[in-house]
Order: sequence, then C-alpha cells, then structure tokens
Amino acid sequence: MKRAQANRKSRRRATSRHILLTLALLLGVSGLMRLGGFGMAIADDVTKLLRGTSASPGDRAACTTEADIEAVLTALRTREATLVENENALEERLRTLADAEGKLDAQMQALVAAETALASTMSAARTAASDDLARLTALYENMKPKQAIPLFETMDPEFAAGLLSRMKPPIAAQIMAGLDPQTAYAISVVFAGRNSDAPTN
Repeated sequence: MKRAQANRKSRRRATSRHILLTLALLLGVSGLMRLGGFGMAIADDVTKLLRGTSASPGDRAACTTEADIEAVLTALRTREATLVENENALEERLRTLADAEGKLDAQMQALVAAETALASTMSAARTAASDDLARLTALYENMKPKQAIPLFETMDPEFAAGLLSRMKPPIAAQIMAGLDPQTAYAISVVFAGRNSDAPTN
C-alpha cells in the first residue's frame, strides 16, 4: 500500500517536473521569437528539439530528465555563440566597407579640389599671357613704324602675324608696307592660312 502511494507520488513528481520544464522551455522559445532574427533561429532549433515531447502523451523520452534539458541548453548556447560570431563577423565587414567608402570619398574630394586648383591656375596663366600680349601689342602700336619694321623683320612669321592681327589696321598696314617683300609675303601666308579651314556656309 505504502509502496503504491510512493510510486504514485514519484510519478506525479516526474510528471510535474516534465510539465514545468516543458513550460519553461516554451516560455523561453516565446521570448526568443519576440527578439526576431537570431532569436527566431534559436527558437526554431528549440522547437525541433521539443517535437519529441509533443508527439504523443505516452512518448516522453525526450526532455524528461535534467540531462536532456542540459543537452538542449548546451545546443542552444552553441547555436547562440555561432550566431553571435557570425553577427560580429558581419559587423566587422560592414565597418571595413564603411572605412573604404570613407577613404574613397576623401580621395574623390581631394581630386575635385586638385582639379579646381589646376583649372584656376590655368585660367590665371591664360589671363596673364593674354594681358602680356595686349601690353606688347600696345607697345608696338605706340612705336613709330620705322622703329617697329626692323623688329618685325626678325620675328617668326607666325608670331609677327599674331601681333599684327591685334594691332589697329592703319598701323599694321604701315608696318606691312615697310617690310621686306619676302617677309611680308610670309606673314600674309600665315594670315591667309589661319581662316582657310573655317566653314564658309
């Protein structure tokens, strides 16, 4: 009689322990499912491990002892550690990509700044050259033709043609008239060749 009562009590305790452990695991799964992402993956593993307990009322071989629960918890810890490791690796890759993107942006900004500085320098150089040529043209215009003609005789025909084209026509005509015929012809050829390729239509 006492033995039967003891057996009943032992069965009740085992059943109560099984129910409590199952409820604890289900509550844990519910919490993990609320986390989303990694929690869902862990919850899925726990659900697979618990399928044996819900298969049939008579089959309670799975998760009925502390060793079974410890095995489930160990599997969960291993799975969680793997997921955390993967998450850390992903974050490291994202940081590396962000650093590379930042360096690329800095290099692009430096390149744009260099191009802007180069364009400014070239513009200043063109302006200075144009100003110098304007001053030189004014200087030759203010000279007497008899003084300017010997200088034009020694100039390269292209350079002389460039200067004469910027001078006032009456002054340029006086200089051309006083030049040696061969020099005047060479300068005239340069003048004519400058616009020979211009469209006529």
